[in-house]
Amino acid sequence: MSFKVRIASADRTIDVPAGATILEAAIDAGISYPFGCQSGNCGACKSLLVKGGVTMEGYSEFALSDDEKDRGLILACRAVPSDACEVAWLEEDDLIVHPRRLLACTVVSLDDATHDIKRIRLEIVSGGPFDFSAGQFASVTFEGCPPRDYSMANVPGDPIIEFHVRHTSGGVTSAHVAGKLRVGDSVRVEGPFGTSYLREDHRGPIIAVAGGSGMAPIKSIVERALQKQLPQHIYLYFGVRSERDLYLHDHFATLAQKHKNLHFIPVLSEGGDSSLRQGLVHEAVAQDFDEVDGCTAYLAGPPVMVEAATLLLEQRGMRRLDIHADAFYTAAEMASAGKKTGADQ
Repeated sequence: MSFKVRIASADRTIDVPAGATILEAAIDAGISYPFGCQSGNCGACKSLLVKGGVTMEGYSEFALSDDEKDRGLILACRAVPSDACEVAWLEEDDLIVHPRRLLACTVVSLDDATHDIKRIRLEIVSGGPFDFSAGQFASVTFEGCPPRDYSMANVPGDPIIEFHVRHTSGGVTSAHVAGKLRVGDSVRVEGPFGTSYLREDHRGPIIAVAGGSGMAPIKSIVERALQKQLPQHIYLYFGVRSERDLYLHDHFATLAQKHKNLHFIPVLSEGGDSSLRQGLVHEAVAQDFDEVDGCTAYLAGPPVMVEAATLLLEQRGMRRLDIHADAFYTAAEMASAGKKTGADQ
């Protein structure tokens, strides 16, 4: 049994087998459907359901909001047809697609960013060059471990790829990185994926909010903006629990001294006697901005932080289109929510 699905954007009609997603069938049919993670997390395959019906498998609310769903939007990677239908993928003027690469890499550096975050640097042995946009992620496979998604922390064009991996309770891959990974080990990297990348042509103020290891893609975004000499003000908020969870503080403080348009604001939710700013990171943003219309936001970190920051920014006047969010679900969180993903951050 199968269902007829017209892909309006490609002017093609395909047969989608029962139980298969629209994206799976489109790719099998040779259609260049835009996609990223294929797991309902990035929103790259967001499409309009013109007519017909689909059943949506588990997905992240940051890839498809309830409001978007109410307006007839779907994620092709999670949409299973329930009858004949027609879909059209969304066109985005600044959508960037990089060649997907499968890289063989070697660990050349491994150090502790914090008590529970490892900073890993990889050299590409074969499969390059690796082009990506600041803020994107890759599927990373360490020997003997399932693949997991991690965001690149380096600037595009750097010869060394950098990842920040937080050790999570029950995380198979993060436990391997924390205790067994060594310099010289082989690592497979596939990507890039994701649509929460720096929009280099936008000229409004940038609000970048990182939580924990969410600093990885935000680091790449901020450093790329500075490298490209983007003229607008950049407000970098870094939310962690306490000072022992804070990393790259000196690095960004130095960059802020050098670049007058960069403002670095670390925020501690359990700061105690620290002289640094206290409270939840999205509350710090709320204290600093009465309205954010015209700004662009980049958010990365724990889902609860990303959700709170997204809600705040929308309430203060930012268009959802200008909020680029990357929520870091653990493998356990994704399994309990019924989502298919490789996240282990």
